[in-house]
Amino acid sequence: MKVEGISAITLFVKDMTKSCSFYSKLPGFKLKYGGGENDTFTTFEMGSKPANTTYLNLELHMNIDHIEHKQEGCGRVIFYTDDVDRVYSYLYGNKIFTGLISFSGTPVNAPWGERYFHIIDPDGYVISFAMPINHKI
Repeated sequence: MKVEGISAITLFVKDMTKSCSFYSKLPGFKLKYGGGENDTFTTFEMGSKPANTTYLNLELHMNIDHIEHKQEGCGRVIFYTDDVDRVYSYLYGNKIFTGLISFSGTPVNAPWGERYFHIIDPDGYVISFAMPINHKI
């Protein structure tokens, strides 16, 4: 018996419409459930093969302001992509995204063999996009 991967990540959100507006426009995110302004739970699917499918759940919590520094309390969510620089350009070059999120730097190569960048989503969560690189710096 072994753990083989992450099935789903659930983020608590204050504004379902705003959060769905952001996540629904990310390449590779497919709305599977919810997504409406009156929904309290929404699920996005990522991955093209059943063994690689991961879900992102958004759960409406109207009173999450008491969590001042989510990045300290929950860590970060890391999404793998096949081209970090294209995802960064896609997000950075789109006024819809730049109005919903903030960027924490540009893509960089890490010594552990990944290229990545971070953003802060509409609810203050740190979201990273990463891809393996062939060489370590």
